[in-house]
Amino acid sequence: FLIVDFEGEPAIHFTERRAKHSPLKDVAGMIHSFHYASYRSLFLNPQRKSEDINTLLPFIQLWFHYISGFFIKSYLDTTKDAPFIPNNKQDIQILLETFLLQKAVYELNYELNYRLDWIIVPLKGIKSIIEQNRLGQIC
Repeated sequence: FLIVDFEGEPAIHFTERRAKHSPLKDVAGMIHSFHYASYRSLFLNPQRKSEDINTLLPFIQLWFHYISGFFIKSYLDTTKDAPFIPNNKQDIQILLETFLLQKAVYELNYELNYRLDWIIVPLKGIKSIIEQNRLGQIC
């Protein structure tokens, strides 16, 4: 594994990146990283054919939802009763959805400007957040 990008989003001013925020913003950032990691294997595999994408997408989404759910559950179990996490599950849900959507919209802008062939990743992320919101399933 290679872990990079600890400095935060380059387009966001340094003082804003240093400001204190909810730890759920970092949880959302990790979930977002899982999302990109799942698609990275699809896009950067030199043996993949374009017709394979539709076949592989359900498996990519399954892995992403499983690993994200496991991560959220583990995080919330570990931080249970901590003063920095809301006690109300609905509040946690709203915060996570907000931070996930914020990150996905930021990435949509990035992909529109730099990597059009990756635009499906933030679009699928936004769609997933909206669908999960309707079903109440993020946490």
